[in-house]
Amino acid sequence: MLTQADLPDDIDALRALVLEQSRILAEERAAAEVRLADLNVAKGEADAEIERLQSIIDAFMRHRFGRRSEQLDADQLQLGLEDVEIAVGHARAAREAVAPRSRGDQPRKTNRGSLPAHLERIEQIVDLDDKACPCCKGPLHQIGEDVAERLDAVPTTFRVLVTRRPRYGCRSCEGAIVQVPAPARIIEGGIPTEALIAQVLVSKYADHVPLYRQAQIYARQDIRLDRSTLADWVGRAAWYLRPLRDRTLEELRCSERLFADETTAPVLDPGRGRTKTGQLWAYARDDRPWGGAGPPMVAYVYAADRKAERPDIHLGDFAGILQVDGYSGYTALAKRRGQQLSLAFCWSHVRRKFYDLAASSPVATEILRRIAMLYAVEEEVRGSAAEQRRLQRVERSRIIVEDLKLYLDGRLRQISAKSKLAEAIRYATSRWDGLVRFIDDGRIELDTNTVERSIRPLAISQTFCPCRTRRRRLVSVAPLFRTHGTVRVHRGTGDWERRPHCRASRRSHRRPGLDVGSGGLRRIQLG
Repeated sequence: MLTQADLPDDIDALRALVLEQSRILAEERAAAEVRLADLNVAKGEADAEIERLQSIIDAFMRHRFGRRSEQLDADQLQLGLEDVEIAVGHARAAREAVAPRSRGDQPRKTNRGSLPAHLERIEQIVDLDDKACPCCKGPLHQIGEDVAERLDAVPTTFRVLVTRRPRYGCRSCEGAIVQVPAPARIIEGGIPTEALIAQVLVSKYADHVPLYRQAQIYARQDIRLDRSTLADWVGRAAWYLRPLRDRTLEELRCSERLFADETTAPVLDPGRGRTKTGQLWAYARDDRPWGGAGPPMVAYVYAADRKAERPDIHLGDFAGILQVDGYSGYTALAKRRGQQLSLAFCWSHVRRKFYDLAASSPVATEILRRIAMLYAVEEEVRGSAAEQRRLQRVERSRIIVEDLKLYLDGRLRQISAKSKLAEAIRYATSRWDGLVRFIDDGRIELDTNTVERSIRPLAISQTFCPCRTRRRRLVSVAPLFRTHGTVRVHRGTGDWERRPHCRASRRSHRRPGLDVGSGGLRRIQLG
């Protein structure tokens, strides 16, 4: 920048200086106009790409939450959205690279994720090198600070635990040799620690990473483990965990109320060259919606068939309320046990019967509207005490179900008995006592979604468990990961801590004393 002292006294020299400055300004203006044109083109392309991708996302969301909400599996929806949203992020980055966002621009609304308080905080201070005032060179003093948090990750680090057991001998009697016995291991003579076996189990059954892929992951750090070796570890761990599964099932049998559900499980049938269909049964407890004292838990049992006596054997001496779908085997079970067992049926299954007919049947649409009124009441009372839930249901839900029953009976007399609509109505009315049982008992839920959410993830693992023995290993291990989403058990005391009643998110807890530096093996001496 020119100052007054830099200006020449000669008129001709001053005129030449002005002309030179005008030429420089004109060149800079022309370059700025070219750059602005390029920015506008790039911004237009990015905006068009974002608009196109956003329209795809909107179509997915309409398919998920619109009138066809039950036509697309939620996991498949997430897979579709994942690639599209990656492309949107790429387009936004390209646009911001050529046209940086100013401070006044509104940030885009998105869920960036929360950072839990239990995570370790590592502070980095970015400070001035020179703390002298740029104007008067006086000392500066701190008047505030800006704090920003970012989520960091430390790559998985393997280490080698070296156990040394000194041997001692007596100089007086040379035949005496004393040594501490070797600590017990899950794999006698094997190399894995309990923590590594737990990691293999979590990856296989919670994250659905097959063993051959885990072997490839370990090979990146030059750890050569055969898939068959990992499989042996999993099998031995499942054998040790089976008593825990049995203890969980015993605890569930002592509950006042349970959820039950079953799903098909294709298994190999040696000698026939094809598969046959087995059954995975799930029994769950979750009393958080009404503030119950018991911790949430789930147990799985594999059976070769779906015979009615299967749940009778699984439940043992259970006495209370069993929340189930419309499978007739549960009805037969309730008849055999009499007053000992009461069935509460699922409104979600009733709703699905009419949902398939709503597009062409105004009657089905009206029934869905009334069922939605029941769910609106449940949304308000969820989390309240059982007695408060009962009072609200008696006051608000009872009139809804009574009017609905009259409506169903009236429409059933007016339509063909062989129609799909009549079949759906009979499905509801034949189970009416179990459907309305929730009104007079605040502990009962409106549907069986709790156990359905617990059994759904097992469908992913079924691809990797084709034989009967592997099914039994699956049901021994799976309860640990389904319970982990709702309860945290404290080491040492054994006390359990209830997590908030929401869709549980898996949290990664760092093990105390674990060194998490860069990759590679770390040897730690154990005395």
